[in-house]
Amino acid sequence: MTSPLNIDTSAAQARRSGARAGAWLAAGVAALAAFISTSTAAAPKTRNVVLIVLDGVRWQETFSGADPSLINEKHGGIWESEATLRQRFMADDPLKRRELLFPFLWDVVATQGQIFGNQWLGSIGQVTNAHRTSYPGYSEMSTGHADPSIGEDEQRPNPNLNVFEWLNRRPDLAGKVAIFGSWHLYREIFNTPRSHLYIQAGAALPPTDATPTPRQALMNRLYQTTPALEEGDVLDAFVQVPLLDYVQSAHPRVLFVGYGETDDWAHSGRYDLVLESAHHSDGFVRELWDTMQAMPEYRDQTTFIITTDHGRGSGLVNWKEHGAQLKGSENIWIAVIGPDTPPLGERHGPPAFKQAQIAATIAALLGSDYRSAEPKAAPPLPVMGAN
Repeated sequence: MTSPLNIDTSAAQARRSGARAGAWLAAGVAALAAFISTSTAAAPKTRNVVLIVLDGVRWQETFSGADPSLINEKHGGIWESEATLRQRFMADDPLKRRELLFPFLWDVVATQGQIFGNQWLGSIGQVTNAHRTSYPGYSEMSTGHADPSIGEDEQRPNPNLNVFEWLNRRPDLAGKVAIFGSWHLYREIFNTPRSHLYIQAGAALPPTDATPTPRQALMNRLYQTTPALEEGDVLDAFVQVPLLDYVQSAHPRVLFVGYGETDDWAHSGRYDLVLESAHHSDGFVRELWDTMQAMPEYRDQTTFIITTDHGRGSGLVNWKEHGAQLKGSENIWIAVIGPDTPPLGERHGPPAFKQAQIAATIAALLGSDYRSAEPKAAPPLPVMGAN
């Protein structure tokens, strides 16, 4: 016969067990609700990403505008009237000079997004590849790491997986990733035969079975009959026309855009045309942004990452070149604008950043972890959420 004490104890235990179960259930529901809330809050608003590269644009011009010591024939090789050039791009205040050179970058991107790389403010950005030239730089930013086997602007297809190719494998992004640029070597950098990306690079239209439209035929004729700064390349204006056409007709979700004239004119020792090309590139970026923001599938859902592939030397001579042995070639800058990037403007001080961080940043903005596929890739840049 069970004693009343035992009965009371069992009942109390049952009540306590029920209370604990209820508490655990309540805690579980609360935790699940918090997880769902956190996950929802953390989900990127970005549905489209555009990586734009202004080839060889120095951080010095980006953050202080035209260099007064180079606006002359002796050191800057200018052909344009010095007075005219100074009227267009010069001011005593370097903050005003940079706005004259890059109005979209400073009036829109830097006020609505973030920009890194002003070394005068302690924001240090560098490449990790040893060559400090274009092919290794584009490879580093798109694969997430430097490959020591990739030499200076070589011709072979890149053996490494790149984030654009990887994203193109996502069912929702398949056929929605594209590469546009003035340099013919983008076909090797992004390994067209393996990646199967849509690529319009240099003076060649992408292969197609369709009959070219009159507009495409005209562009192809211009490609073939306009003198190139480098064999196989085209001027940046010839990149812009088919790029805008493609955006409006194909509605890509991930884009790479490479404007190359700034580097070509620097190598040619024409500082006047470096300034002209940089200013035009800024205008091209504005035009692309405005075009996409006017389309419902892009408006307030698109992030632009704007950067350069390498730095250059400094002084009256070395501004023309870059490379492993030329100090300053390692220094870069990066600007980001989009719905997931708080408007913190010009960043000061640490943390330092690397070119290799761009690949994982592109994926993270689209809710993907590129490092799960490429463990060697650097982590994303700190541009998402409250920083």
